[in-house]
Amino acid sequence: MNATQFNPVLYKTTTQQQWQSAAKAWNDWGDTLGTWLGPATETMLDMAKVNTGARVLDVAAGAGGQSLQAAVRIGAGGYVLATDISSNILDYAAAAARAQGLFQVDVRVMDGEDLALEPGSFDAAISRVGLIYFPDQQRALKGILNALKPGSWFAAIVYSTPQNNAFFSLPVSLIRERAALPPPLAGQPGPFSLGSPGVLRQALADAGFEDAEERVVAAPLRLSSASECVRFERESFGALHQMLGGLDAPAQDSVWSEIEQALARYDGADGFVGPCELVIAAGRRPLQASGGPQTLA
Repeated sequence: MNATQFNPVLYKTTTQQQWQSAAKAWNDWGDTLGTWLGPATETMLDMAKVNTGARVLDVAAGAGGQSLQAAVRIGAGGYVLATDISSNILDYAAAAARAQGLFQVDVRVMDGEDLALEPGSFDAAISRVGLIYFPDQQRALKGILNALKPGSWFAAIVYSTPQNNAFFSLPVSLIRERAALPPPLAGQPGPFSLGSPGVLRQALADAGFEDAEERVVAAPLRLSSASECVRFERESFGALHQMLGGLDAPAQDSVWSEIEQALARYDGADGFVGPCELVIAAGRRPLQASGGPQTLA
């Protein structure tokens, strides 16, 4: 394999391993995630037309915070299927659903690019900060389209641009520099791969969704301090650990210290307020499909 060529198979394998390892930490930060991403999630659910009694598909569900929000909306007569490539993280989603009495939530280990689902079987679909990490985003979107009933909606949340998400882009930039990592390869997915204006909306249209719309919302990450932000990212952001993998432990500690110093600019009287901006986009499966179920090859 050419070293300058992106390897989607290796990338997906590594991503799965990252989330298997980071599952507990990500789940442990669930309250922070809910406070931070909860309002944007409600907007996503609105845009996906998630209503009482609906059957909802959640792609790249992670620990399932947004799955549970959807379950509360649909009530006991609805159904949420939370899918993810990591079995460990779905175990936490299932446990949280049981603990809250949300027995309408089911979990299934499934690659978001290979959704083995009955065509036209869901009333709505969602994905929160997951689509950005798929090597073949069009294949994933077409699979989601195929799983929806005609006229049903899909909505997704992604990060916008690096300059508007310094809480994440600043650590990524420092780690890339200190670990002497090359820039991302052509075609490589990542946190900001769908964040430029109109990109996610166009991706939905290219996959066959109609009436695609896009909203940009501010979602600052509020914590007690830059130190807590570093702890959050160090414990639960698996991609950052992968980037640091070539450095020994003292060098990694040094980089994290530098990240904390850089993020300290966002400390203030009200604690840490890390810049974060999200894009929420939605599209509808056409009422009449052209040529039957979508071909994913």
